[in-house]
Amino acid sequence: MKGLYEKWCSINLILRIVVGLVIGTALALIIPNILFIEIIGELFVGALKAIAPILVMVLVISSLASSKGNVGNRMRTVVILYLGTTLLAAAVSVVMSYLFPVHITLSIDPADYASATLEEVLLNLVIGIVSNPVSAIINANYLSILFWSVLFGFTIRKIGSPTVTNVMSELSEIVSNIVRVIIQFAPIGLFGIIYTTVSAFGLSIFEEYASLICLLVACMLIVMFVVSPLVSGILMRRNPFPLLFACLRGSAVTAFFTRSSAANIPMNMTLCEKLGLDRDFYSVSIPLGSAINMNGAAVTITVMTLVGAFSIGLDVPIVIAFALCFLATLAACGASGVSGGSLLLIPMACSLLGISDDIAMQLVAIGFIIGVIQDSLETAINSSNDVLYSATAEVVDARKRGETLELNTD
Repeated sequence: MKGLYEKWCSINLILRIVVGLVIGTALALIIPNILFIEIIGELFVGALKAIAPILVMVLVISSLASSKGNVGNRMRTVVILYLGTTLLAAAVSVVMSYLFPVHITLSIDPADYASATLEEVLLNLVIGIVSNPVSAIINANYLSILFWSVLFGFTIRKIGSPTVTNVMSELSEIVSNIVRVIIQFAPIGLFGIIYTTVSAFGLSIFEEYASLICLLVACMLIVMFVVSPLVSGILMRRNPFPLLFACLRGSAVTAFFTRSSAANIPMNMTLCEKLGLDRDFYSVSIPLGSAINMNGAAVTITVMTLVGAFSIGLDVPIVIAFALCFLATLAACGASGVSGGSLLLIPMACSLLGISDDIAMQLVAIGFIIGVIQDSLETAINSSNDVLYSATAEVVDARKRGETLELNTD
Protein backbone atom coordinates (compact mmCIF):
# COMPACT_ATOMS: atom_id res chain seq x y z
CA MET A 1 0.00 0.00 0.00
CA LYS A 2 2.84 2.37 0.80
CA GLY A 3 4.40 1.83 -2.63
CA LEU A 4 1.04 2.32 -4.34
CA TYR A 5 0.45 5.56 -2.42
CA GLU A 6 3.90 6.89 -3.30
CA LYS A 7 3.34 6.06 -6.97
CA TRP A 8 -0.02 7.84 -6.84
CA CYS A 9 1.58 10.94 -5.28
CA SER A 10 4.34 10.98 -7.90
CA ILE A 11 1.80 11.81 -10.64
CA ASN A 12 1.19 15.55 -11.16
CA LEU A 13 -1.72 16.63 -8.93
CA ILE A 14 -3.36 18.90 -11.54
CA LEU A 15 -3.23 16.10 -14.11
CA ARG A 16 -4.88 13.72 -11.66
CA ILE A 17 -7.59 16.29 -10.91
CA VAL A 18 -8.34 16.90 -14.60
CA VAL A 19 -8.59 13.16 -15.27
CA GLY A 20 -10.90 12.75 -12.26
CA LEU A 21 -13.18 15.55 -13.46
CA VAL A 22 -13.40 14.16 -16.99
CA ILE A 23 -14.14 10.61 -15.81
CA GLY A 24 -16.68 11.87 -13.24
CA THR A 25 -18.55 13.95 -15.84
CA ALA A 26 -18.64 11.13 -18.41
CA LEU A 27 -19.74 8.52 -15.88
CA ALA A 28 -22.52 10.76 -14.53
CA LEU A 29 -23.94 11.18 -18.04
CA ILE A 30 -23.81 7.42 -18.68
CA ILE A 31 -24.73 5.96 -15.27
CA PRO A 32 -26.06 8.69 -12.94
CA ASN A 33 -26.94 8.52 -9.24
CA ILE A 34 -24.56 5.86 -7.95
CA LEU A 35 -24.67 6.46 -4.20
CA PHE A 36 -21.17 5.14 -3.48
CA ILE A 37 -19.55 7.66 -5.87
CA GLU A 38 -21.59 10.54 -4.44
CA ILE A 39 -20.42 9.61 -0.94
CA ILE A 40 -16.78 9.88 -2.07
CA GLY A 41 -17.24 13.58 -2.84
CA GLU A 42 -18.97 14.20 0.47
CA LEU A 43 -16.17 12.46 2.35
CA PHE A 44 -13.51 14.63 0.71
CA VAL A 45 -15.28 17.92 1.41
CA GLY A 46 -16.12 16.74 4.92
CA ALA A 47 -12.48 15.90 5.61
CA LEU A 48 -11.33 19.34 4.44
CA LYS A 49 -13.98 21.14 6.47
CA ALA A 50 -13.13 19.08 9.54
CA ILE A 51 -9.37 19.63 9.46
CA ALA A 52 -9.41 23.30 8.33
CA PRO A 53 -10.43 24.90 11.69
CA ILE A 54 -7.85 22.82 13.59
CA LEU A 55 -5.19 23.64 10.99
CA VAL A 56 -5.89 27.37 11.24
CA MET A 57 -5.81 27.42 15.04
CA VAL A 58 -2.57 25.46 15.50
CA LEU A 59 -0.76 27.27 12.68
CA VAL A 60 -1.72 30.73 13.90
CA ILE A 61 -0.83 29.93 17.53
CA SER A 62 2.46 28.32 16.51
CA SER A 63 3.39 31.14 14.13
CA LEU A 64 2.67 33.94 16.60
CA ALA A 65 4.31 32.11 19.50
CA SER A 66 7.57 31.69 17.61
CA SER A 67 7.51 34.79 15.36
CA LYS A 68 9.72 37.82 15.71
CA GLY A 69 6.82 40.21 15.25
CA ASN A 70 7.66 41.28 11.70
CA VAL A 71 4.34 40.64 9.94
CA GLY A 72 2.59 43.91 10.83
CA ASN A 73 3.25 45.78 7.57
CA ARG A 74 2.33 42.79 5.44
CA MET A 75 -0.88 42.21 7.36
CA ARG A 76 -1.88 45.84 6.94
CA THR A 77 -1.23 45.62 3.21
CA VAL A 78 -3.19 42.41 2.74
CA VAL A 79 -6.22 43.70 4.68
CA ILE A 80 -6.32 46.81 2.49
CA LEU A 81 -6.08 44.57 -0.58
CA TYR A 82 -8.87 42.32 0.65
CA LEU A 83 -11.31 45.14 1.37
CA GLY A 84 -10.26 47.45 -1.47
CA THR A 85 -10.61 44.84 -4.20
CA THR A 86 -13.96 43.69 -2.80
CA LEU A 87 -15.16 47.26 -3.25
CA LEU A 88 -13.71 47.33 -6.79
CA ALA A 89 -15.51 44.08 -7.60
CA ALA A 90 -18.82 45.63 -6.55
CA ALA A 91 -18.07 48.71 -8.70
CA VAL A 92 -17.35 46.50 -11.73
CA SER A 93 -20.70 44.79 -11.14
CA VAL A 94 -22.54 48.11 -11.11
CA VAL A 95 -20.97 49.21 -14.41
CA MET A 96 -21.67 45.87 -16.10
CA SER A 97 -25.25 45.78 -14.79
CA TYR A 98 -25.95 49.18 -16.35
CA LEU A 99 -24.21 48.34 -19.62
CA PHE A 100 -25.99 44.99 -19.95
CA PRO A 101 -29.25 45.21 -17.93
CA VAL A 102 -30.91 41.86 -17.26
CA HIS A 103 -34.61 41.31 -16.56
CA ILE A 104 -35.98 38.08 -15.10
CA THR A 105 -39.39 36.76 -14.13
CA LEU A 106 -39.82 36.79 -10.37
CA SER A 107 -42.28 34.06 -9.52
CA ILE A 108 -40.57 31.76 -7.02
CA ASP A 109 -42.08 31.12 -3.60
CA PRO A 110 -39.68 32.71 -1.05
CA ALA A 111 -41.27 31.13 2.03
CA ASP A 112 -38.36 28.87 2.93
CA TYR A 113 -35.62 31.49 2.90
CA ALA A 114 -34.57 33.79 5.72
CA SER A 115 -33.30 37.35 5.21
CA ALA A 116 -30.73 39.35 7.16
CA THR A 117 -30.51 43.06 7.95
CA LEU A 118 -27.28 45.05 8.11
CA GLU A 119 -27.66 45.37 11.86
CA GLU A 120 -28.04 41.61 12.25
CA VAL A 121 -25.00 40.87 10.08
CA LEU A 122 -22.75 43.30 11.97
CA LEU A 123 -24.08 42.16 15.36
CA ASN A 124 -23.52 38.51 14.50
CA LEU A 125 -19.98 39.32 13.34
CA VAL A 126 -19.09 41.14 16.57
CA ILE A 127 -20.70 38.59 18.87
CA GLY A 128 -19.34 35.69 16.81
CA ILE A 129 -15.76 36.87 17.27
CA VAL A 130 -15.85 36.21 21.01
CA SER A 131 -17.80 32.95 20.86
CA ASN A 132 -16.54 29.91 22.75
CA PRO A 133 -13.30 28.73 21.05
CA VAL A 134 -14.39 25.08 21.09
CA SER A 135 -17.72 26.08 19.56
CA ALA A 136 -15.86 28.20 17.00
CA ILE A 137 -13.85 25.17 15.87
CA ILE A 138 -16.95 22.98 15.69
CA ASN A 139 -18.91 25.59 13.69
CA ALA A 140 -15.91 26.76 11.60
CA ASN A 141 -16.26 30.36 12.82
CA TYR A 142 -12.95 31.61 11.46
CA LEU A 143 -13.10 35.14 12.85
CA SER A 144 -13.51 33.68 16.33
CA ILE A 145 -10.81 31.08 15.69
CA LEU A 146 -8.44 33.86 14.61
CA PHE A 147 -9.32 35.97 17.64
CA TRP A 148 -8.60 33.22 20.17
CA SER A 149 -5.59 31.93 18.26
CA VAL A 150 -4.02 35.38 18.27
CA LEU A 151 -4.62 35.67 22.03
CA PHE A 152 -3.13 32.23 22.70
CA GLY A 153 -0.20 32.87 20.35
CA PHE A 154 0.79 36.22 21.83
CA THR A 155 0.32 34.91 25.38
CA ILE A 156 2.63 31.93 24.74
CA ARG A 157 5.14 34.30 23.16
CA LYS A 158 4.96 36.63 26.15
CA ILE A 159 5.48 33.77 28.61
CA GLY A 160 8.44 32.66 26.55
CA SER A 161 8.21 28.96 27.34
CA PRO A 162 10.36 26.99 24.84
CA THR A 163 8.54 23.78 25.78
CA VAL A 164 5.08 25.11 24.92
CA THR A 165 6.39 26.77 21.75
CA ASN A 166 8.00 23.52 20.60
CA VAL A 167 4.85 21.55 21.36
CA MET A 168 2.74 23.93 19.25
CA SER A 169 5.33 23.80 16.46
CA GLU A 170 5.26 19.98 16.45
CA LEU A 171 1.46 19.97 16.59
CA SER A 172 1.23 22.33 13.61
CA GLU A 173 3.57 20.06 11.65
CA ILE A 174 1.45 17.00 12.50
CA VAL A 175 -1.76 18.69 11.33
CA SER A 176 -0.02 20.02 8.20
CA ASN A 177 1.09 16.48 7.29
CA ILE A 178 -2.47 15.21 7.72
CA VAL A 179 -3.66 17.97 5.38
CA ARG A 180 -1.06 16.98 2.77
CA VAL A 181 -2.40 13.42 2.81
CA ILE A 182 -6.00 14.64 2.36
CA ILE A 183 -4.97 16.86 -0.54
CA GLN A 184 -3.36 13.91 -2.31
CA PHE A 185 -6.84 12.40 -2.53
CA ALA A 186 -8.34 15.57 -4.04
CA PRO A 187 -8.65 13.98 -7.53
CA ILE A 188 -10.82 11.18 -6.12
CA GLY A 189 -12.87 13.61 -4.04
CA LEU A 190 -13.44 15.98 -6.97
CA PHE A 191 -14.36 12.99 -9.14
CA GLY A 192 -17.18 12.31 -6.66
CA ILE A 193 -18.25 15.95 -6.48
CA ILE A 194 -18.48 16.47 -10.26
CA TYR A 195 -20.27 13.13 -10.61
CA THR A 196 -22.90 14.19 -8.04
CA THR A 197 -23.39 17.63 -9.66
CA VAL A 198 -23.80 16.34 -13.22
CA SER A 199 -26.03 13.48 -12.06
CA ALA A 200 -28.35 15.91 -10.28
CA PHE A 201 -28.48 18.75 -12.79
CA GLY A 202 -27.16 17.57 -16.15
CA LEU A 203 -25.37 19.95 -18.47
CA SER A 204 -28.21 22.17 -19.63
CA ILE A 205 -30.33 23.15 -16.63
CA PHE A 206 -29.59 26.88 -16.73
CA GLU A 207 -31.18 27.94 -20.02
CA GLU A 208 -33.99 29.91 -18.32
CA TYR A 209 -31.53 32.16 -16.51
CA ALA A 210 -28.83 32.22 -19.19
CA SER A 211 -28.62 36.03 -19.35
CA LEU A 212 -28.26 36.35 -15.59
CA ILE A 213 -25.60 33.64 -15.48
CA CYS A 214 -23.69 35.30 -18.34
CA LEU A 215 -23.73 38.66 -16.52
CA LEU A 216 -22.50 37.12 -13.27
CA VAL A 217 -19.81 35.09 -15.00
CA ALA A 218 -18.66 38.10 -17.06
CA CYS A 219 -18.33 40.27 -13.93
CA MET A 220 -16.42 37.57 -12.07
CA LEU A 221 -14.08 36.91 -14.99
CA ILE A 222 -13.32 40.65 -15.25
CA VAL A 223 -12.49 40.69 -11.55
CA MET A 224 -10.38 37.55 -11.84
CA PHE A 225 -8.43 38.38 -15.02
CA VAL A 226 -8.41 42.20 -15.07
CA VAL A 227 -8.95 43.79 -11.64
CA SER A 228 -6.99 41.30 -9.52
CA PRO A 229 -3.86 41.07 -11.72
CA LEU A 230 -3.95 44.84 -12.38
CA VAL A 231 -3.93 45.68 -8.66
CA SER A 232 -1.38 42.98 -7.89
CA GLY A 233 0.88 43.92 -10.81
CA ILE A 234 0.92 47.62 -9.93
CA LEU A 235 1.87 46.91 -6.34
CA MET A 236 4.44 44.20 -7.11
CA ARG A 237 5.87 46.09 -10.11
CA ARG A 238 6.16 42.85 -12.07
CA ASN A 239 4.10 40.65 -14.38
CA PRO A 240 1.29 39.27 -12.15
CA PHE A 241 0.04 36.55 -14.49
CA PRO A 242 2.50 33.76 -13.55
CA LEU A 243 1.37 34.21 -9.95
CA LEU A 244 -2.29 34.49 -10.99
CA PHE A 245 -2.17 31.27 -13.01
CA ALA A 246 -0.38 29.49 -10.15
CA CYS A 247 -3.23 30.57 -7.85
CA LEU A 248 -5.83 29.39 -10.35
CA ARG A 249 -4.17 25.99 -10.70
CA GLY A 250 -3.46 25.48 -7.01
CA SER A 251 -6.53 27.04 -5.45
CA ALA A 252 -9.33 28.00 -7.85
CA VAL A 253 -9.81 24.52 -9.32
CA THR A 254 -10.55 22.84 -6.00
CA ALA A 255 -12.50 25.84 -4.66
CA PHE A 256 -14.72 25.76 -7.74
CA PHE A 257 -15.86 22.22 -6.99
CA THR A 258 -15.89 22.25 -3.18
CA ARG A 259 -17.75 25.61 -3.23
CA SER A 260 -16.39 26.46 0.21
CA SER A 261 -13.66 28.97 1.04
CA ALA A 262 -13.35 27.33 4.45
CA ALA A 263 -12.81 23.87 2.98
CA ASN A 264 -10.20 25.28 0.60
CA ILE A 265 -8.02 26.77 3.35
CA PRO A 266 -5.76 23.66 3.49
CA MET A 267 -5.25 23.86 -0.28
CA ASN A 268 -4.30 27.53 0.00
CA MET A 269 -1.88 26.82 2.84
CA THR A 270 -0.15 24.21 0.72
CA LEU A 271 0.03 26.59 -2.26
CA CYS A 272 1.53 29.37 -0.11
CA GLU A 273 4.18 26.94 1.09
CA LYS A 274 4.98 26.00 -2.51
CA LEU A 275 5.22 29.67 -3.52
CA GLY A 276 7.77 30.22 -0.77
CA LEU A 277 5.77 32.61 1.41
CA ASP A 278 6.46 33.19 5.09
CA ARG A 279 4.48 30.71 7.17
CA ASP A 280 4.16 33.18 10.04
CA PHE A 281 2.32 35.49 7.66
CA TYR A 282 0.17 33.24 5.47
CA SER A 283 -1.03 31.14 8.41
CA VAL A 284 -2.92 34.28 9.48
CA SER A 285 -3.64 36.00 6.14
CA ILE A 286 -5.24 32.94 4.48
CA PRO A 287 -7.90 32.21 7.13
CA LEU A 288 -8.49 35.96 7.44
CA GLY A 289 -9.02 36.14 3.68
CA SER A 290 -11.60 33.35 3.83
CA ALA A 291 -13.61 35.63 6.12
CA ILE A 292 -13.21 39.12 4.59
CA ASN A 293 -11.80 38.72 1.06
CA MET A 294 -15.09 38.32 -0.79
CA ASN A 295 -14.70 39.71 -4.32
CA GLY A 296 -17.00 37.08 -5.81
CA ALA A 297 -19.59 37.57 -3.09
CA ALA A 298 -19.64 41.33 -3.74
CA VAL A 299 -20.32 40.60 -7.42
CA THR A 300 -23.19 38.26 -6.59
CA ILE A 301 -24.84 40.63 -4.10
CA THR A 302 -24.53 43.69 -6.36
CA VAL A 303 -25.62 42.02 -9.60
CA MET A 304 -28.57 40.17 -8.07
CA THR A 305 -29.80 43.32 -6.32
CA LEU A 306 -29.67 45.45 -9.49
CA VAL A 307 -31.25 42.67 -11.57
CA GLY A 308 -34.10 42.59 -9.08
CA ALA A 309 -34.50 46.38 -9.31
CA PHE A 310 -34.48 46.38 -13.12
CA SER A 311 -36.89 43.42 -13.26
CA ILE A 312 -39.58 45.27 -11.28
CA GLY A 313 -39.05 48.50 -13.23
CA LEU A 314 -37.32 50.38 -10.42
CA ASP A 315 -35.30 53.40 -11.54
CA VAL A 316 -31.98 53.30 -9.68
CA PRO A 317 -29.87 56.50 -9.91
CA ILE A 318 -26.23 55.75 -10.66
CA VAL A 319 -25.18 57.51 -7.43
CA ILE A 320 -27.35 55.18 -5.39
CA ALA A 321 -26.02 52.23 -7.36
CA PHE A 322 -22.45 53.09 -6.42
CA ALA A 323 -23.53 53.61 -2.80
CA LEU A 324 -24.69 50.01 -3.08
CA CYS A 325 -21.03 49.06 -3.60
CA PHE A 326 -20.12 49.99 -0.03
CA LEU A 327 -23.09 48.10 1.39
CA ALA A 328 -22.26 45.09 -0.80
CA THR A 329 -18.69 45.17 0.52
CA LEU A 330 -19.92 45.10 4.12
CA ALA A 331 -22.42 42.38 3.28
CA ALA A 332 -19.78 40.31 1.48
CA CYS A 333 -17.53 40.41 4.54
CA GLY A 334 -20.46 38.99 6.51
CA ALA A 335 -20.90 36.10 4.10
CA SER A 336 -20.02 32.73 5.56
CA GLY A 337 -17.21 30.61 4.15
CA VAL A 338 -19.60 27.90 2.99
CA SER A 339 -21.68 27.24 -0.09
CA GLY A 340 -24.35 29.88 -0.78
CA GLY A 341 -23.25 32.20 2.03
CA SER A 342 -23.58 35.39 -0.03
CA LEU A 343 -27.12 34.70 -1.28
CA LEU A 344 -28.84 35.18 2.06
CA LEU A 345 -27.34 38.68 2.28
CA ILE A 346 -29.02 39.87 -0.93
CA PRO A 347 -32.12 41.10 0.98
CA MET A 348 -29.92 43.41 3.03
CA ALA A 349 -28.63 45.07 -0.15
CA CYS A 350 -32.14 45.15 -1.62
CA SER A 351 -33.34 47.14 1.37
CA LEU A 352 -31.12 50.05 0.28
CA LEU A 353 -33.10 50.32 -2.96
CA GLY A 354 -36.48 49.87 -1.27
CA ILE A 355 -37.05 46.44 -2.80
CA SER A 356 -39.56 44.43 -0.78
CA ASP A 357 -38.48 41.40 1.19
CA ASP A 358 -40.72 39.14 -0.91
CA ILE A 359 -38.94 40.17 -4.10
CA ALA A 360 -35.55 39.87 -2.42
CA MET A 361 -36.34 36.34 -1.28
CA GLN A 362 -37.26 35.37 -4.83
CA LEU A 363 -33.82 36.57 -5.92
CA VAL A 364 -32.28 34.40 -3.19
CA ALA A 365 -34.21 31.37 -4.44
CA ILE A 366 -33.06 32.00 -8.02
CA GLY A 367 -29.52 32.32 -6.70
CA PHE A 368 -29.76 28.82 -5.26
CA ILE A 369 -31.03 27.50 -8.59
CA ILE A 370 -28.03 28.87 -10.51
CA GLY A 371 -25.67 28.27 -7.59
CA VAL A 372 -23.87 25.39 -9.26
CA ILE A 373 -22.25 27.98 -11.54
CA GLN A 374 -22.56 31.21 -9.54
CA ASP A 375 -21.39 29.91 -6.18
CA SER A 376 -18.66 27.72 -7.68
CA LEU A 377 -17.08 30.59 -9.61
CA GLU A 378 -17.58 32.99 -6.71
CA THR A 379 -15.70 30.67 -4.35
CA ALA A 380 -12.94 30.12 -6.90
CA ILE A 381 -12.34 33.88 -7.10
CA ASN A 382 -12.54 34.44 -3.36
CA SER A 383 -10.21 31.60 -2.44
CA SER A 384 -7.57 32.04 -5.17
CA ASN A 385 -7.36 35.76 -4.45
CA ASP A 386 -6.55 34.98 -0.81
CA VAL A 387 -3.26 33.52 -2.03
CA LEU A 388 -2.75 36.15 -4.75
CA TYR A 389 -3.00 39.06 -2.33
CA SER A 390 -0.99 37.31 0.40
CA ALA A 391 1.83 36.82 -2.10
CA THR A 392 1.46 40.41 -3.31
CA ALA A 393 1.80 41.72 0.25
CA GLU A 394 4.94 39.60 0.73
CA VAL A 395 6.54 40.95 -2.46
CA VAL A 396 5.67 44.56 -1.56
CA ASP A 397 7.11 44.15 1.94
CA ALA A 398 10.31 42.61 0.57
CA ARG A 399 10.76 45.51 -1.86
CA LYS A 400 10.33 48.04 0.95
CA ARG A 401 13.16 46.28 2.78
CA GLY A 402 15.34 46.51 -0.31
CA GLU A 403 15.03 42.79 -1.08
CA THR A 404 13.63 40.84 -4.03
CA LEU A 405 11.27 37.95 -3.34
CA GLU A 406 11.15 35.31 -6.07
CA LEU A 407 7.98 33.24 -6.05
CA ASN A 408 7.92 29.60 -7.15
CA THR A 409 5.02 29.77 -9.63
CA ASP A 410 5.90 26.64 -11.62
